[in-house]
Amino acid sequence: MTRLVIQHPTLSDTAVAAVVRAVGKPPHCRSACLAIWDTVSLTGAQVDSLAASLQVDAEIVSPTLRLADFGLAAFDMDSTLITIECIDEIADYIGRKAEVAAITEAAMRGEITDYDESLRRRVALLEGLPQETLQRVWDERVQLSPGADELIGAMKRAGLRVLVVSGGFTFFTERIRQRLGLDLARSNVLEVIDGKLTGRLLGPIINAQGKRRVVEQTCAMLGITPAQAIVVGDGANDLAMMSIAGMSVAYHAKPIVHSQTHHAVNHSGLDAILNYFSDQSAGVSRLA
Repeated sequence: MTRLVIQHPTLSDTAVAAVVRAVGKPPHCRSACLAIWDTVSLTGAQVDSLAASLQVDAEIVSPTLRLADFGLAAFDMDSTLITIECIDEIADYIGRKAEVAAITEAAMRGEITDYDESLRRRVALLEGLPQETLQRVWDERVQLSPGADELIGAMKRAGLRVLVVSGGFTFFTERIRQRLGLDLARSNVLEVIDGKLTGRLLGPIINAQGKRRVVEQTCAMLGITPAQAIVVGDGANDLAMMSIAGMSVAYHAKPIVHSQTHHAVNHSGLDAILNYFSDQSAGVSRLA
């Protein structure tokens, strides 16, 4: 048996009617942002085609899938848990956002093969910037992605440990950890001397393989396997940790990530992920 989950922040009657024609029956439940069909026979390719043509989030899941069956959720930070790329916004304070953002975008799309070098190049451009700029970015520009609070809260209630693992910087991941009540945070350390960024990083870089190692080590610490982990991200440097996860979700992600993950959320908030699971009431409570 399979379950079809269709989602959009404003799910239109037109879109639902198109899915009804494809499935051959009405949804068993429907709300303003969600429709669910049980026992459908569509293939994954057909569902992907529907999602693309109707501009909705559409996923085939098992009706017995339970969030409580997982032990860890690991999230990327930039453009996943939060809406911005922190390094791009830091660079904006010295008038170099476009230059840094171009490198960031190419790295996230997988067009730069040496991620470490791309990060060093971007960080070097920040040399001399006052450390207080990081606090300004946090205060003025960092916003949680829609649904982040709801998703993390439900995961914690279901007994999962929650990790943020980022190619970004500890200044921000530690604040996100505290803001969302996460269990663990791992990221890169900016060197600061005399209150100014030096343009260098301290310690080993958290790159794609570094992210994977963090997930593996955290699973080992918890006494679970990576098959009991959910990983959510948006960029090419998330693919290594996604590849070992029992469930991987591409969130508003780059094309290269879509092609290599189990699920994708392109239009909805992070809390849309909850509607994949039979033991979650977030979506059911909105149905009427």
